[in-house]
Amino acid sequence: SLLFARLFAFVMLPTLFAGWYYYKIATPIYSVNTEFIIEQASSSGGGGGGGGLSGLLAGTGRATSQDSITVQGYLQSLDAMLRLDQDVGFRAHFQSQTFDPLQRLAPDASMAATYRVYKDFVKISYDPNEGLIRMEVMAADPDTAALWAEHLVDYAEQEVDSLTQRSRASQMTDAETRYEEAQGQLADSQRRLIDLQERFNTISSETEVGLVTSQIATLEGQLTQERLSLSEMQLNPNPNEARMEPLISRIASLEAEIASLRAKLTEGEEGALSMAQVQGELMVAQADLETRQILLTHALQSVENARAEASRQVRFLSVSVRPTAPDEPSCPRAFENTLVTMLILLAIYLMISMTAAILREQVSA
Repeated sequence: SLLFARLFAFVMLPTLFAGWYYYKIATPIYSVNTEFIIEQASSSGGGGGGGGLSGLLAGTGRATSQDSITVQGYLQSLDAMLRLDQDVGFRAHFQSQTFDPLQRLAPDASMAATYRVYKDFVKISYDPNEGLIRMEVMAADPDTAALWAEHLVDYAEQEVDSLTQRSRASQMTDAETRYEEAQGQLADSQRRLIDLQERFNTISSETEVGLVTSQIATLEGQLTQERLSLSEMQLNPNPNEARMEPLISRIASLEAEIASLRAKLTEGEEGALSMAQVQGELMVAQADLETRQILLTHALQSVENARAEASRQVRFLSVSVRPTAPDEPSCPRAFENTLVTMLILLAIYLMISMTAAILREQVSA
């Protein structure tokens, strides 16, 4: 009877209190499970051998394992809890009268106490083999648990988008800045070439030089013909001076005209630039314009490459199991919890009884 009284006092009575609490007092808790994976946009272009492996891994959990770990850590952080509290009143839910006194948060509960509750009621795990992030959210009613889960998924999407946003924005800004600089330099080069053409009154120096060269060639042909005619007359024992003088005069005129045209090519008139100098400046301006056009083409290609790289770095969330409000609470499991409580109390009672018996034997000995 003494043993039965002790068992009743130390085991059965606490078990009855525990069962009464789990069956009648404990607040039912509803659990919402969500699963999602972080994926990476696949590269559209076929790269070299080095890009092949990354192309195979892109869009898989292995390609974004670090991102998944980062998102897991963020969802378990104090910042995520503060956002949830600000958006949907996480702390107020646990301070409401819905919860039993043992689980209810005190009205003046600290941030640390609230965060401990958050870690108990929001479970995040990451499976590196499948790349899945599993999330379990618990609350006192199913709709609230589903609402919290949806907000946490939204937070995860925002965190995923911000992982590479700075890098993508920096790449695009640098590429667009270089493109705008190339456009400005090309416009400056075009204006310089137009100014030179207007100042020298010529569109193409090569055309002008070709025209003068053609005139010199024509005049030299005429000069050669006149010299041959004069030589034939001079071979005559009694040359006709009246016929020779006009020839000599035309030869001198042709030589003077040819010399003038040659001087025009290499010497300026009255401080003006020669055609060779004009051609040199125009060629330099034209070469600079062509160079700027090539640089602009390369800058445009850089913008396209940066845009493609930014698109490839985009991360997005693929939700495989969406938050759904349950129709039955997941805990407390009244019978299992009561049974576990009884077994724990029984084990403690047996341990204390055995210890007391051993101590009595030692004292009596």
